[in-house]
Amino acid sequence: MAALAAGALSSAPACGSPDPPARESPGRETPGRTRRGETPAPSAAHRPVREGRLFLGTYTSQDGGGAGIGLATYDEITGRVTGTGTLTGVPDPSYLALHPSGRTLYCVNEREKGGVTAVALSSDGKHEVLGTRGTGGAGPCHLSVHPSGRWLLSAHYGSGSVAVHPIDDSGALGERTDVVAHSAPPPGPGQEGPHAHQVITSPDGRHVLAVDLGNDTVHTYRLDGDAGTLRQVSHATLRPGAGPRHLTFHPSGRFAYLANELDDTVVVCAYDPATGRLKPGEPQSTGSNGGSNYPAQIAVTREGRFAFLANRGHDSLARYAVEGGGARLRLLGTVPVRGEFPRHLALSPSERLLFTANQKSDSVSVFHVDRRGGELRLAGKPFRAPVAVCALPATAS
Repeated sequence: MAALAAGALSSAPACGSPDPPARESPGRETPGRTRRGETPAPSAAHRPVREGRLFLGTYTSQDGGGAGIGLATYDEITGRVTGTGTLTGVPDPSYLALHPSGRTLYCVNEREKGGVTAVALSSDGKHEVLGTRGTGGAGPCHLSVHPSGRWLLSAHYGSGSVAVHPIDDSGALGERTDVVAHSAPPPGPGQEGPHAHQVITSPDGRHVLAVDLGNDTVHTYRLDGDAGTLRQVSHATLRPGAGPRHLTFHPSGRFAYLANELDDTVVVCAYDPATGRLKPGEPQSTGSNGGSNYPAQIAVTREGRFAFLANRGHDSLARYAVEGGGARLRLLGTVPVRGEFPRHLALSPSERLLFTANQKSDSVSVFHVDRRGGELRLAGKPFRAPVAVCALPATAS
């Protein structure tokens, strides 16, 4: 069992604590009162669980980085985050993902000799590292769990490849069943080779899509559910130098939104569930106004009405209205994250809160999400977390 270091994360100042007047003043909530433009509080029967869990990814090998996976809780109503310790013994856990059961946490070990680690979660906080498996690739930077819960997928930035590991009934990982390198098309302008940055499964579970920044391409695979192997069936190439980084699907499963890191754009893609073919549309603004900016990750609400994009450089969240059944994004504006270089964002399970991991300011910001209009309101001072590169909220165990 890995050591659990108490107090390794700062518990003060925490999100939801008093904040001096600034460009966005969070203010305080008053019971029974509703702010203008804010969704009224739900009835007692429909209120979310008050406390959730928060897992934080970091770089342990970087100066000033964390000591492992950060552990915290958050208040669903106020947005306040409280540190509860660190799960040590896990090297460079830069990206995190939960098993559909909620009982196992997975992380990449973003090193030259890449690995993926499984952690059994416990309600008493005594989480146990189940083991690490080599991925056969360099610099794994993203991972996801197949909806079946039987396979873990990982993407390797350094080697431009994706790998598959089986998941057993305990949540532990078996030896990899496949690793596929992106050898075509040729690298984009200024790139020395492929750089796989994300691997996810389509909403219907029929295809696996790998986003490669180095060759400006999204590769589509079929996963053999028995053998755990990948077979490429399609690919979609963006304009040269786009640098696609992260993709997310609209709930309909017919459209996807792609954040392009290098040319500072967002693209709406039509998606054919039958063939897995992705058809990129025209590049759109990230709201950065032409400054130095590197879009990181995009999230879409469960109802498919709004999308949010993390802007690194502009240090903001772009807000979009989703229109035409998912076919269009309309930029509503941007909101400062009150931190530097928001590398990752995530909505809480209830979608009442949105979290950003701000890598260069060692912080996590929390926003209240207005579900009617898509407005974001900062919950308070950002929570201090060393080299925060991933913030994964989850329900209480």
